Amino acid sequence: MSKIKVLVVDDSAFMRRIIRQMIESDPELEVVGMARDGKEGVDMTLTLEPDVVTMDIEMPRMDGLEATAVIMDKFPTPIIIISSLSVEGAKATFDALDRGALDYIGKNLVDSALDVIKIQNELISKIRGIAKKKARLIAMRSVKRPPAAVPHYIKTSFATQKIAMVAIGASTGGPRAIQEILSHLPKELTTPFVVGVHMPKAFTGAFAERLDSLCVLNVKEAEDGEGIKEGCVLVSPGGSQTRIKKRGITDFYVELRDDPYNAIYKPCIDITITSVADALPGRSMGVILTGMGHDGLEGMRQIKANGGKTIAQNEESCTVYGMPKAVVDAGLADKIAPIEAIAGEIVNMI
Repeated sequence: MSKIKVLVVDDSAFMRRIIRQMIESDPELEVVGMARDGKEGVDMTLTLEPDVVTMDIEMPRMDGLEATAVIMDKFPTPIIIISSLSVEGAKATFDALDRGALDYIGKNLVDSALDVIKIQNELISKIRGIAKKKARLIAMRSVKRPPAAVPHYIKTSFATQKIAMVAIGASTGGPRAIQEILSHLPKELTTPFVVGVHMPKAFTGAFAERLDSLCVLNVKEAEDGEGIKEGCVLVSPGGSQTRIKKRGITDFYVELRDDPYNAIYKPCIDITITSVADALPGRSMGVILTGMGHDGLEGMRQIKANGGKTIAQNEESCTVYGMPKAVVDAGLADKIAPIEAIAGEIVNMI
């Protein structure tokens, strides 16, 4: 079997060497080139035709944002942004995702040896996961796609609602998928949402601010003890676990805690969705979007066990069909839909 070819684009010789060592620790991955700036990255992508590109943001001559846009226009290739774990790095990363990058990974690679190993494993998993998307990206470029239609809403009145809260979970490819859904929800919707996506602490606040600027619903990062308001969207903060708790017949609030301390993900989607299922039995909805692994599966199982509703993103529209696949294979999805139709499905099921 041929190796997955990777191009590394970074203006730091140290970073290029470290990233190369990480990638080539997997015998099925091969670094076919290393570019010193965005211009070289574009030229080498066209020449070497890699399966995946890792892209720095701040570089001379041509930065990573411009290089990403040019690559996606000339020779669409799965791109992973290598980002600094800061608010500024988060904003630049989301801009890169808007320009066509598929995923990102933190650039803080010089902490403890354990952190380096964790980042190495994450980078390898992400390269393997998105490499399969190259053929689809190229095929999509040759097809002139019509403008995305506004989801069709059968339901037009929210005076009575079967669903009192919606929990959404995602990972790889999640930021764009969540943006697609929330930006198409109508302002008349009074149902609150809680959103969990695998992101570092510095990213979730910036992500919430970005969503708030694009949506008619109010979006913010969740705070400990915060009451749940009608029509609000709360983004689970990175670095802690978000649980929805009940303190009255119709009064719910957010609880942020560090436990379990050994959790792989913070936020863990299973923890959040399970708390929603238990706080609102029979009146909750779980939505699982693109991502690696199976986080969210047990939460969706609890939603179904308590009489709630579930939606899973379909394989064709996923960046990585891992988390939704686990839900679908377990027979827990009431609806399986492409990302552009999920906003409509949520509204109609509420």
